[in-house]
Amino acid sequence: MELILLIFAVGIVFAAILLVQLGVTGTFETNVLTLTAIVAGLVVGVHIVLRFRAPQADPFILPIATVLNGLGIAMIYRLDLADPENAGVFFTQSTGQIILTGLGVFAAIVTLLFLKNHRILLRYTYTFMVAAIVLLLLPLVPFLSVEANAKVWISVAGFSFQPGEIAKICLAIFFAGYLVTAREKLGTVGPRVLGIRFPRMKDLGPILFVWAACMGVLVFQRDLGTSLLYFGLFLVMMYVATSRISWVIVGGGLFIAGGLIAANTLEYVHFRVAAWLDPFSQEMYEASGGSYQLVQGLFGFANGGLLGQGLGQGRPDITPLASSDFILAALGEELGLSGLFVILSLYLILVARGFRIGHQGIDNFGRLLATGLSFAIALQVFVVAGGVLRVIPLTGLTMPFMAAGGSSLLANWIIVAILLRLSDTVRTQPKEVEA
Repeated sequence: MELILLIFAVGIVFAAILLVQLGVTGTFETNVLTLTAIVAGLVVGVHIVLRFRAPQADPFILPIATVLNGLGIAMIYRLDLADPENAGVFFTQSTGQIILTGLGVFAAIVTLLFLKNHRILLRYTYTFMVAAIVLLLLPLVPFLSVEANAKVWISVAGFSFQPGEIAKICLAIFFAGYLVTAREKLGTVGPRVLGIRFPRMKDLGPILFVWAACMGVLVFQRDLGTSLLYFGLFLVMMYVATSRISWVIVGGGLFIAGGLIAANTLEYVHFRVAAWLDPFSQEMYEASGGSYQLVQGLFGFANGGLLGQGLGQGRPDITPLASSDFILAALGEELGLSGLFVILSLYLILVARGFRIGHQGIDNFGRLLATGLSFAIALQVFVVAGGVLRVIPLTGLTMPFMAAGGSSLLANWIIVAILLRLSDTVRTQPKEVEA
């Protein structure tokens, strides 16, 4: 089934790249076949590894990730063709995205080869805690930090990298590992306040320390999106581990309170909220770093309508950062509302399969890890789509698998590999037990 779905997925990617080229240039060149063949070869490599290392893995996850990644490459290729400076240039952004996809897929293959059993990760719970904190601190190191609006990038040997993307995987593993050992105490032992049972500080201390450390670092880095992602990951995994709705209520209250305080005390947060509330005001539209990008994205969505302008027929290139932060707006303009619904549905199925793996897990660590990683993807999609569509303020996160950038691709393909490993364990373990 997975192979059939992969063939179908590669066909969709080929059709998208072909339509982009026909729409922009009116001709067909063989490099389209080359681009598609590279993507196909990469994912087939994962499929072959799965047949030997995880033959019972979920058959839907890899094809869905392939389609999402391929559509992102097609749109970045379309933006390359719209830029006259790329005429005759071999190494364009789309070429770089294919190379980065190769690195991400290679990381997934390595993960599948070396991660024979997910329970091995449980042994290194606190190692992943230390790794997450170190990764989050790296952008604050002067000789590594890259100057940008948010201090989330580092530069090593001329290559830029966002360590926070890998840190979210380390945090998910740490949260899952710690909560497995402390879930009973967190859920049943502790004082009651207003009818809500709170855990003892000595039980909550380690995980609260890590959470506070991450939040503090991210405040200094001016990275709202990642802060929200980590907070949501922490809250959901606490709820799944303890089955107490009180965590959602308390966490929601803390989030609202923190958001109000940040909006009134931190200038950059206040500016983003103001741009969200009134993006069409002349002052905000013309301000440096104001709402111009958001408004251009909204105009792109409006221009796309129900069925879209067609791949290669719109003007997504006039939206700033259309290949990264606003790639969803570019796709919305050329594929329309219907195409956007298909993309969001693919994300929904991917996350649902991850939750299913967590629900059917045979051990608490696997359940928590699958749920946490799946929710991380779900929350990131919501935050990005919500920001671009003006449901919530912009946060600076990028669309998983689709946006240009190697850090996010690397992290998300590793997540795919871990989910595939977990799904194989879920399907094979009952047979081993019966035997």
